Amino acid sequence: MSDVNTLKNAPEGKLGLIPLKSCNDIARKVDYYLAKWRRESEDEHLKNIPGYERDSYIIDVRNPRFGSGEAKGEIMSTVRGYDLYILVDVLNYSLTYSICGHENHMSPDDHYQDVKRIIAATGGRAKRITVIMPFLYESRQHKRAGRESLDSAMALQELEAMGVTNILTFDAHDPRVQNAIPTCGFESFRPTYQFVKGVLKNCDDIRIDPEHLMIISPDEGATDRAVFLANVLSVNMGMFYKRRDYTKVVDGKNPIVAHEYLGDSVEGKDVWIIDDMISSGDSILDVAGQLKKRNANRIFCLATFGLFTNGIEVFDRAYEEGIIYRVVTTNLTYQRPEYLEREYFINCDMSKFIAHIVDTLNHDETMSELMAPQDRIQRVVRQYNEKHGYVEV
Repeated sequence: MSDVNTLKNAPEGKLGLIPLKSCNDIARKVDYYLAKWRRESEDEHLKNIPGYERDSYIIDVRNPRFGSGEAKGEIMSTVRGYDLYILVDVLNYSLTYSICGHENHMSPDDHYQDVKRIIAATGGRAKRITVIMPFLYESRQHKRAGRESLDSAMALQELEAMGVTNILTFDAHDPRVQNAIPTCGFESFRPTYQFVKGVLKNCDDIRIDPEHLMIISPDEGATDRAVFLANVLSVNMGMFYKRRDYTKVVDGKNPIVAHEYLGDSVEGKDVWIIDDMISSGDSILDVAGQLKKRNANRIFCLATFGLFTNGIEVFDRAYEEGIIYRVVTTNLTYQRPEYLEREYFINCDMSKFIAHIVDTLNHDETMSELMAPQDRIQRVVRQYNEKHGYVEV
């Protein structure tokens, strides 16, 4: 994508970014790109629209809490007639609040309630409200098996009932959850282009052809991601499927007994394992170990959300032992600063992409290019091959 957007439609409303505290860092970068593009725009009919070109599009909000732990939402300036974009990271556990003298870390439930408080604080005066929730709230509880709640579907319906027009997320665990809100805008983006760009920027000896590279799905649920990337890069793919013990439940799920591999030989090839998230890391590291036993060369672990719920030390050990080569993830959710210092850690900044999404939606233009990044991926691969003198197969 170009550094300056070439959007022609008049904006839907005066643009307003509302980052909750959980998203402050990435929102500042999004705001920077929006201000830069609109300042450098050559379209005079857009620049003449009052409020179109501003130094910042961020609207200050607060979520103060009482000593009992109860809270409220406050908007510090008018939002009447605005096209609002509320950004929230429901997995930012670094934030805390006091309740009866005790310090609590904010949970996904706390962040979700703060979103609703800010929506309620608009009082119905905004022209349109879009919620950008990179990790979809409760998305891992997307289907019912027995007497279970359907948390993600209920949350989406609740946001729609509060007047939200669009809900934007990334790599939803199961995008079919949008069926719960068929008349509300719902988009799930994938950072596939950013992954490819991040790897090629950090490694100058990758050969992208069937003889040197394979894409691996760590389970059946991630197969479509692997198929898409393998097709775009014109390489082969393989997959693992999980054998589980359905007689036991550990940490809310049936434990994995083994990973079984289906696919061509990985011997001597670089391997990219692609998934939506790294939670504890046990599953993806087990897959990496299985691939190493099959004599794979370098192993890259690509995941949209690097949660590392049990810490990152297991990846440190895997790197030291030569099991993994790189871990590639995004800044869509909170990352501990010390993680970014790891030699094997590649962090893909998604702020520019989010700015493109906001700018495009505000102008009511098509999202097709943003949803289908294959042309951009192939372009960056061609540039990489030309730079390093690699002949495409």
